[in-house]
Amino acid sequence: MEQALTRFKIVAYLAGVVLILFTIEIILKYSGILEIPWFAQLHGFVYMVYLVIGFDISRRAKLSFKETILLLLAGTVPVMSFIAESKIRRRVINS
Repeated sequence: MEQALTRFKIVAYLAGVVLILFTIEIILKYSGILEIPWFAQLHGFVYMVYLVIGFDISRRAKLSFKETILLLLAGTVPVMSFIAESKIRRRVINS
């Protein structure tokens, strides 16, 4: 279980950082300052990896359907993947 938590922590932090950078890139793009065309694909790829590893950890931690959906959606809101990772880690360690 510790390896699964470590995998999820790495991917959650990566998804969070990429989503924050992608949000900044979108703001710069629509301000006419800078556009990085491949950044959307990077974000999409990282989010797909987050979904797979997030689903794996949700099954291992025996999360309910609602908790699983919220965990997977946490990767779509900037900073929420950090919060979700922290809550999952606490829940698994305390159980």
